[in-house]
Amino acid sequence: MRLVMTEPVEKMERPYARRWWALLVLCLSLLIIVMANTALTVAAPDMTKDLGLTSADLQWVIDGYTVPYAALMLLLGAIGDKYSRRGALVLGLVVFGAGAVFGYLADSAATVIAARAVMGVGAALIMPATLSLLAATFPRAERAKAIVLWTATAGLAIAAGPVVAGALLRDHGWSSTFLINVPIAAVAIVAAFVLIPPSRAGHHDRIDYVGGLLSVIWTGSLVYMIIEGPHFGWGVKAVTAAVVAGVGLVAFVVWELRHPRPILDVRRFAHRRFAGSNLAVALFFLAVFGAFYYLTQHLQFVLGYDALQTGVRMLPLAGAVFVGSALTGFLTPRIGMKITVTAGMVGGTTALALLTRVDAGSTYTDFVAPLIILGLAIGLALSPCTDAIMGAFPESELGVGGAVNDTSLELGGSLGIAILGSLLATSYGNHLSDATAGSKLPASALDTAQDSVGAGYAVAQGIGDKAQQLAAKAAHTSDPQQAAQLKQQAGELAAGARQMADAVGSSFSDAVAHTSLVGAVVLGIGTVLVGFLLPRREAVAAEVKKEEKELAKAGAN
Repeated sequence: MRLVMTEPVEKMERPYARRWWALLVLCLSLLIIVMANTALTVAAPDMTKDLGLTSADLQWVIDGYTVPYAALMLLLGAIGDKYSRRGALVLGLVVFGAGAVFGYLADSAATVIAARAVMGVGAALIMPATLSLLAATFPRAERAKAIVLWTATAGLAIAAGPVVAGALLRDHGWSSTFLINVPIAAVAIVAAFVLIPPSRAGHHDRIDYVGGLLSVIWTGSLVYMIIEGPHFGWGVKAVTAAVVAGVGLVAFVVWELRHPRPILDVRRFAHRRFAGSNLAVALFFLAVFGAFYYLTQHLQFVLGYDALQTGVRMLPLAGAVFVGSALTGFLTPRIGMKITVTAGMVGGTTALALLTRVDAGSTYTDFVAPLIILGLAIGLALSPCTDAIMGAFPESELGVGGAVNDTSLELGGSLGIAILGSLLATSYGNHLSDATAGSKLPASALDTAQDSVGAGYAVAQGIGDKAQQLAAKAAHTSDPQQAAQLKQQAGELAAGARQMADAVGSSFSDAVAHTSLVGAVVLGIGTVLVGFLLPRREAVAAEVKKEEKELAKAGAN
């Protein structure tokens, strides 16, 4: 077999002896990339209060990480292939750790957003490197098993982020959540030099920097448009980004088709297994990221759990990912990826469909089954897709292969948060407007409450505080008539606070149900498309042989 162990590539008789220890380092690196986002979801309320963030500020604190992450992966993956995949991983960990320290020290919205952007650059180096090093270090017979563990780590990180962040927030400020990443990154850097073998492509061809720059332009513009348009309106910025993304994509495809050594051979998307796997990854993370976005809000705001309690209650998802990953490792070689991937997507659709039953009376137990089914679905579907995507690239382009997989993941996640998040906000505002129609609450308070579920409960709390102040004033007033008036006003305000709190909770629950329905429809349609694209088990062997011939031909050139 061919295994990249030194620079340049060498032929090896046996697999690298410490490859499973190397996988642990790669999974550790993946862990902090995913935790950087999931931990932020529970730290966001404290950050908003401390820094006085507007909704636009908070959105860019979250997405300032996403834009450089998604835009730079393909180019940085190719650079890692050419010069050093292990070097790209270590550099990424250093940049990521530096961004985390910067975030810990930040004291304004602008500095937090800048810190998140630096972390996004680090993530763009790390993510392609983890998959390319995995594929280069493991023999083909073991690669699928290694990818199963890599995928399971992502599921663990989804739940671990809120748990660890929640534990920190009990005794420390929001900035402490940035420091979660620093010791892990430091350990991973040292372990990378000890346990991960050097790896790079065997050829020394020049990198297609024009194609790489075009990929940065169209991907970055697309992600920016996805963020800007649904959340801040389709103004000049969003429309301009959409035009740049469209023109950039066309230019990228044309350039790559004509370049003798393209940074990404777009002809690979003509292969059904490759195209179907990328579509499945994108659609799945559209559903997962979108659902995670509103489920954590529902647990915290509507059901009243604190950050740590919310994280603990997301653990069934992580456990189910491990079970699903084990199942797909057993089933896929026997029944084929078409069935396991399609079954996983059906499971994801079912989980979202169950969430359409959420209402004002729902408790945590109503979320357990959807979380478990969603976790099983992630484990079943994603490992075979990642294995198929990585298998479509030669040894010399493993970094690019990892970047393609991760770009599909990140684009899907960005779409999920943008589309489902925007739909959630609109649905919540409309339901709240209907629920409070005819009330005596001030119009300004109602407008503020419609901004978000957090703002709605803050308004209710403010009204309740004012009621308590009037009641206390009434208790200390000697004039009976004035005391009676104050008590009446306090009673009316207290009733208004309860009405507002009930309206906010029921409106957000209805919005979760409505958004889940749309998500289920999107993922359901996607399931049909993916099922059509992925070849049957008997057709996969022929397609793999065809791909191997093309890869061998590309390597010979």
